[in-house]
Amino acid sequence: MYFLIAAAVVAAISAWSDARTGHIPNWLTFGTLGVALAGHTALAWYVQHSWRAGLMELGYSVVGAFACALVPAFMYWRGAIGGGDIKLFAAIGALCHPMIGLEIETYAFVAAAILAPAKMAYEGTLWKTLGRSLALVTNPFRKAENRKDLPPEMMTWFRLGPAIFVGAAATVLLHWEMPR
Repeated sequence: MYFLIAAAVVAAISAWSDARTGHIPNWLTFGTLGVALAGHTALAWYVQHSWRAGLMELGYSVVGAFACALVPAFMYWRGAIGGGDIKLFAAIGALCHPMIGLEIETYAFVAAAILAPAKMAYEGTLWKTLGRSLALVTNPFRKAENRKDLPPEMMTWFRLGPAIFVGAAATVLLHWEMPR
């Protein structure tokens, strides 16, 4: 539970930074990744008095980092998200291991799917953006001479940091066990 709470705190700091500056700092993501790897290894060794247990936890953290970075890396390659989002997902995966890390990632994408249209509706750009999306979707099906060139201004950018925090907070709430 401590690692999950740490992931929520890191996500909160990242959300604040992303919302203010559009940037998630490397010291936060890489620092968290390093602390997660060392922390899981040391805690398992301390609790179970076994280097094998420590190496197993290290392995789970590494797999969590890769698993949680896989889809965001593909999205980054396609120009859909920023590099800081990948590093944040990797750090969260290392902190929470693959299953909980992917759960946070799923909730973050669901939150983004809800928050992005709400933000555009608030800004009054929802219908224009939906029209642009329709043009993006239908463009490949048009004949070459009828295709529209879509300038970069037509693309809408959404900061994912706050949605990642919502995903982490939702996961903490869903996994929180009250003492009996």
